[in-house]
Amino acid sequence: MKELSELRGELDSIDRRLVELYQQRLEVCKSVAEYKIATGKMVLDRDREAEKIHSLTALAADEFNEKAIQELFEQIMSVSRKLQYRMLADTDKGRSLRLPFDAVETLGGQGMRVVFQGAPGSYSQEALEAFFGRETDSFAVDTFRQAMCALEEGSADYGILPIENSTAGIVSEIYDLLVEFEHYIVGEQVLQIEHCLLGLPGAGKEDIETVFSHPQSLMQSDLFLRKQPGWKQVSLLNNAFAARKVKEDGLKSQAAIASRRAGEIYGLEILEQGVNQTENNCTRFIVVTNRKIFLDNASKISLCFEIPHESGSLYHILSHFIYNNLNLTKIESRPIRERSFEYRFFIDFDGNLKDSGVKNALRGLREETTNMKILGNY
Repeated sequence: MKELSELRGELDSIDRRLVELYQQRLEVCKSVAEYKIATGKMVLDRDREAEKIHSLTALAADEFNEKAIQELFEQIMSVSRKLQYRMLADTDKGRSLRLPFDAVETLGGQGMRVVFQGAPGSYSQEALEAFFGRETDSFAVDTFRQAMCALEEGSADYGILPIENSTAGIVSEIYDLLVEFEHYIVGEQVLQIEHCLLGLPGAGKEDIETVFSHPQSLMQSDLFLRKQPGWKQVSLLNNAFAARKVKEDGLKSQAAIASRRAGEIYGLEILEQGVNQTENNCTRFIVVTNRKIFLDNASKISLCFEIPHESGSLYHILSHFIYNNLNLTKIESRPIRERSFEYRFFIDFDGNLKDSGVKNALRGLREETTNMKILGNY
């Protein structure tokens, strides 16, 4: 049996030859890129790559080696494509290719209107005012879809929508609406959430039989509500709707879980403060518009895409972020309604649409994914 040091020496020798051969291969890849740039051919040729992998794995000595060779050359080809994308970006053709988004210095403007879902006193209204200011001309609608429709028809310039809560997770409907509508994220606002139990003046907790709130707020207040097993829980579309209902019905047996501000607006008293079980309860809201714009100093990009339903697809797509030194901050998936058990991926990463690394990554993603959409830079 050979000593370990001798075996390592053999591996070092083989690795040096592999590096030499690999660098030779990259030089040939540069020539391939130059040819594709000159002739306008696409970088990705799926049929050619599949044929190449098949011919190489056929040379394998056994099943394990076959899989290893496939994985190795899939990665080699992936790097080759990234080299070609970078070379394309450095050409006149690459520089003339621009994303259809315009950079702006500020959002808003004279006559601006903002739509939010809910009613006066909702957390969405608080987020809106935190982002745009209390004097902003705004109006409320009952549903998230109605907010998106208001942007589409032009009755609003911007909309603000909750997309994620630190304890309850994503608002899945918003992700689906971002795909359906041609609207784009231009900003975000994180709001600290504190739920209060609100009732009519003079009511006490001992009077309560029914509590109204948004389903997520009921879930976030679960530990508190468990201590009140006799209370009936009723879900409404918005916390402010719950506070308004308690006011309009005028029954001491009813209470709402909503914000302190909602209580002030609808003349309700706080029966208990901070009924959500965690102090670190935040909701992230997004600001959307129907214009393809982004703030000049934007630093986060959101996009979605679909990929082939096969082994390794997501791995190869994510490698574009690694290769271009882009920090991936979030990934979510949502079912594609028309295709059973297939998913659309939503990704957030750090960057600005003017950055060369971002453009290089997006060029690769456009070629290697399907139905990719840039959801916004903010």
